[in-house]
Amino acid sequence: MKKYLLIVTLLVGGSTLFYNKVYKPKHTFLTQQATLGNFDIKVNGIGNVGAKNIYKIGSVFGGKIFDFEVNEGTFVKKGTTLAQIDSIDLEEKIAELDATLQKIQSDINSLIVDKKSAIISTEYQKSIYQKNKNLFSKRAISELDLKKFFTNFETSKLKIKSLHSKINSFKAQKTQVSQSKVGLEERLKRYTIIAPIDGYVMKKYVTNYTIINSNQPLLELVNPKDVWIEAHIDTRKSGAVKIGDSVDVKLRSSQKIYKATVAMINPINNSVTNEREVDIVFKNLPIPFYLEEQANVEIVTKHLKNILKISTKALRFYEKKEGVWIVQADNTLHFKVLKVLAKDGESIVVEGLNGNEKLAIADAKKKSFKEGMKIYHD
Repeated sequence: MKKYLLIVTLLVGGSTLFYNKVYKPKHTFLTQQATLGNFDIKVNGIGNVGAKNIYKIGSVFGGKIFDFEVNEGTFVKKGTTLAQIDSIDLEEKIAELDATLQKIQSDINSLIVDKKSAIISTEYQKSIYQKNKNLFSKRAISELDLKKFFTNFETSKLKIKSLHSKINSFKAQKTQVSQSKVGLEERLKRYTIIAPIDGYVMKKYVTNYTIINSNQPLLELVNPKDVWIEAHIDTRKSGAVKIGDSVDVKLRSSQKIYKATVAMINPINNSVTNEREVDIVFKNLPIPFYLEEQANVEIVTKHLKNILKISTKALRFYEKKEGVWIVQADNTLHFKVLKVLAKDGESIVVEGLNGNEKLAIADAKKKSFKEGMKIYHD
């Protein structure tokens, strides 16, 4: 009798231990309820950092490059000197033209003095001629004497004209030399490479003291205002996207979320990938930035307020249908099929709940859910 009593005791003890240590933990699950809050409907896409304009800066003339100290990634202001190209003997030629201009101006000044002297002399010869003309009318001098005074007067006038012509000729020479000098100075300016815009040096093609050919690019500049993301989104989801929508951007090189805006939507759809190109601009450009870097974008197409949402952990599949497991009053499970309206990484907006239901959260390490299964919960 004692033997049978011991066996019964062991069986009861073993069953109780199994129930408390094995069965009950396997049937105990966490629960959640739908929450009321705000939700952003988003369209996801992948793209690359690019630029609307990439400026290739080069030299019109060839030659040896020097003072080319700017580095990749450096920000330069418009008008900054980036490099110099060896101008050979241009400066010497300009100096020679300067000396020529000074010589011409000196000659002009000398001729102007001579012309003033000639004008004074002509006035004097004119007065003598007029005086002797009166004497000739009175028969005080001969006609031959009068002609001599007239000749002196006309010669003085011709000298003025000659000097005037010479002055004009020298002025024409001066203009020609000045234009040549301006041309050389303008050419000399082109041997100095100036930044045409504010921008970052993205790439250097040559190093200091390299001999380059004419029109050979030296570097690439990108204006920060031109930097954007060329993103591609599924055409089926693109209908709700519009210019001005807010965008969250995550670059491959950083875990930080950057704020951006939809700037343009390409009207032509890619028939091969069934994707649409959407161009996105940063509100605050990340520094440094890297062209062609991959970026994940989330375009916020709609803001939902005071909407019911559940955790992604609560959404399950059962018999090829999507829904949630609801804990009923008798602690049994019932699978309710729901319509998913929107989802993100953590939350889901569904249709078909009132917000009071207890939702069982499945656990891969525990018993699988079945319709009518009884559970224990927190």
